[in-house]
Amino acid sequence: MSDDLAQTTGVAGRYASALFDLAEEAGALDTVEADLKAVKASIAVSADLRDFLRSPVYDSADQMKAIVALAEKAAFSPLTTNFLKLVAKNRRLFALENTIGAFGALAAKARGEVSAQATTAAPLNDDQSKALRHEIERQVGSAVNLETRVDPDLLGGLVVKIGSQMIDASLKTKLNRLKTVMKEA
Repeated sequence: MSDDLAQTTGVAGRYASALFDLAEEAGALDTVEADLKAVKASIAVSADLRDFLRSPVYDSADQMKAIVALAEKAAFSPLTTNFLKLVAKNRRLFALENTIGAFGALAAKARGEVSAQATTAAPLNDDQSKALRHEIERQVGSAVNLETRVDPDLLGGLVVKIGSQMIDASLKTKLNRLKTVMKEA
């Protein structure tokens, strides 16, 4: 199964697809995508929010209150706010992160972009990020929506994932390969 197909199936995929269709019809793709990026950023920086979204302990009313407060504080568009309310009402907040990812993939595909994820051992500066994006664009022949992550366990190098293709140039992998070769000798 390809990565694109995997992202648009299941609960998250169905919600993302429905929201994408509504946003496209309303001419609000950019606005909704920006709102969802803000939600994703909030989830990334708040362990409490992540735990809240994933926890089955909270009832629908508590989840609704929290989502409404988040949407009001961030001044999300009515479409995004209504979508978040629906997800909370249906008790599907556990799938929100995946839904945001699937929506982003659908939006990127509509713009003709390719999504790529780069995991590095240390944070990339702006010049390094631009150079990496440029090199990936040169390889794939189209615009690239690059998401970067940091994983200190890689020790050095990077891992780039473009769709279902993965390029692993990390020091950790190279050392593991060397270790395997040494054991065989």
